[in-house]
Amino acid sequence: MSTAELSRPLSGHEPPEVPRRSREFRRRLRWAAVRYGPVLLTYGVLKLAGFAVFMYLLDSAGDFRKKNPRFGGGEHAWDVLASWDGWWYQQIAEHGYDPALEPVPGATGLITLEGNSAAFFPLYPALMRLVSECTGLGLFGAGLTVSVIASFVAALGIYAVARRLGGHRAGLVASGLWAVWPGSGTEWSGYSESLYTALATWACHAVMSRRWLTAGLLTCAAGLCRPTAAALIAALAVAALLSLRRRADGVLRPLAAVAIAPLGLFGYLAWVNYRMGDINGYSKLQDGAWAHKFDWGAHTFKVLTSLPVGHFDYLFARAFEDVIGVCVVLAVPVLTVLLLRLRPPAVLVVYTVLSYLMVMTTQQIFGNVSRYLLPLFPLFVPLALAMRRLRWPSLASVLGTAALASGSYAGYVLFELGVP
Repeated sequence: MSTAELSRPLSGHEPPEVPRRSREFRRRLRWAAVRYGPVLLTYGVLKLAGFAVFMYLLDSAGDFRKKNPRFGGGEHAWDVLASWDGWWYQQIAEHGYDPALEPVPGATGLITLEGNSAAFFPLYPALMRLVSECTGLGLFGAGLTVSVIASFVAALGIYAVARRLGGHRAGLVASGLWAVWPGSGTEWSGYSESLYTALATWACHAVMSRRWLTAGLLTCAAGLCRPTAAALIAALAVAALLSLRRRADGVLRPLAAVAIAPLGLFGYLAWVNYRMGDINGYSKLQDGAWAHKFDWGAHTFKVLTSLPVGHFDYLFARAFEDVIGVCVVLAVPVLTVLLLRLRPPAVLVVYTVLSYLMVMTTQQIFGNVSRYLLPLFPLFVPLALAMRRLRWPSLASVLGTAALASGSYAGYVLFELGVP
């Protein structure tokens, strides 16, 4: 008998560990495809439809060709996706930070400081740079890649949360709503909303699943993405306190999560303030360079009392964009009440309410609230539970129509008729 024959396994027999591992991998792959394939398909089809309409509107109107590439313009329609804040993120990815409070010579109005990249948090541009270095894509392509992938991860997280509260069908609808919500035009653009929402959804899901260390790490990462992560940190802390009160998960893991969660947000703010040589440097930059400051809701109140009577005498007025913003602002309390009726976990309630209050009590470009409130994914749940009763053809018609319309109200209006 030859050496080859000796080394060949007997008929009907193979090394047991190889086929076992292969079968297990294929089984898990099939399970993941069955469970999550419909979620990715639902979100992807709806988002692609809205995105196609958005690009068509941009190209057919052609207004972007007359604008500065930094402010909503460019040579091609898709260049608009990386303008405004997207331009700043590319600057950070390419050049890094140089925090400073630089006065505008002779300025006495709202804007008294030069814009500085330190106002934008580091996680998204860091991932842009990493993807660019690893793939050879330019920063534009790398930024869109990060956003698109993060948007699908967020869709899966939204599905997972909604599924725990209302089942598979509700989860599918919730992921579809993420594709068509006002402000969703930034999901496939050079903005950080998709990344932040992905981290927030899975952090909340980790709390609901009592995986405290995972929740703490994800919340820490969210704090490196957007300042509104303060609401997520508070939500995790409340959930941890409730867990400690019930003595459900011991003491060490919830406390460790609470300790880890704020490190990203407070660490970045501390570093910026240190580099600026001012203990309140970040807030001064936001106020002096972007007129973005805490005002107890005075600006929001001004808009809500002016717009209904046709007055546009408030700061940063943008008629069409602001109407959409008002609709979102008024819808949130209604959806929050409906969410509360479901008795959801405290982490979802605290995250939603505090995120909303943070936006409402800040002076800013009001039209941007549809973008700032986009990460309030728990609000999708009561709508998803109501819509899951629809038959599939009706559901497809409702979401499909919203997807096509979102190319305008969630994309074109935000980027071209307003300032995202």
